Amino acid sequence: MSKTTHFGFETVDEADKARRVAGVFTSVASKYDIMNDLMSAGLHRLWKRFAVSVAGVRTGQRVLDVAGGSADLSRLFLKAVGSTGQVVLTDINNAMLRVGRDRLLDEGIATPVTQCDAEHLPFPDNYFDCVSIAFGLRNVTHKEAALREMKRVLKPGGRVIVLEFSKVAKPLEKAYDLYSFKLLPKMGQLIAGDADSYKYLAESIRMHPGQEELKQMMVDAGLERVEYFNLTGGVVAVHRGYKL
Repeated sequence: MSKTTHFGFETVDEADKARRVAGVFTSVASKYDIMNDLMSAGLHRLWKRFAVSVAGVRTGQRVLDVAGGSADLSRLFLKAVGSTGQVVLTDINNAMLRVGRDRLLDEGIATPVTQCDAEHLPFPDNYFDCVSIAFGLRNVTHKEAALREMKRVLKPGGRVIVLEFSKVAKPLEKAYDLYSFKLLPKMGQLIAGDADSYKYLAESIRMHPGQEELKQMMVDAGLERVEYFNLTGGVVAVHRGYKL
């Protein structure tokens, strides 16, 4: 009997989720950055800067950017680690990865780029000082497996950084729902020519674990000293856990 999981509010076969998520991001890749700026009124850039700041990476360290897509975090991490460090940009989606790679190359930045699945990272144990995933974990079929993989490739003393949409504060719920389910798909249709993909993205946020639940998932994956930072009333949260 096949196992099922969520694709937005739909229940689908586990084997089908990755294919459908791939379709979403292949569809929106070329307009992804524009839509991010519009959807968040530019706040996503501040959220990402905060995530990189709490990662605390230093010159010469190695960073793995999982589901890094258009390379926003990779660019910030590259500045932090300097010429003696290394940032590896990965994504399971080829269209998104090409956007990120081309952006970096256009800016004269060369860094390793790898297409891979967050649940099966093709890197050795104890290799990276920091592993990040921003707005990608909710699209992973087996989140626990991805978190275990992130911990595996971390050096002792290294940290996992998860930036993701989370459970918004109670007073903001009604306005947030109106925005997510009414305005967001319309914006997706107008800008990216794809309302359905942005309907899925809004639904996937609601199905993603809240702050405390994700914290426990990270603990269950073997990470320690796990904590989170709410941003913009809980619209997003940054979780940080260490491999000790």
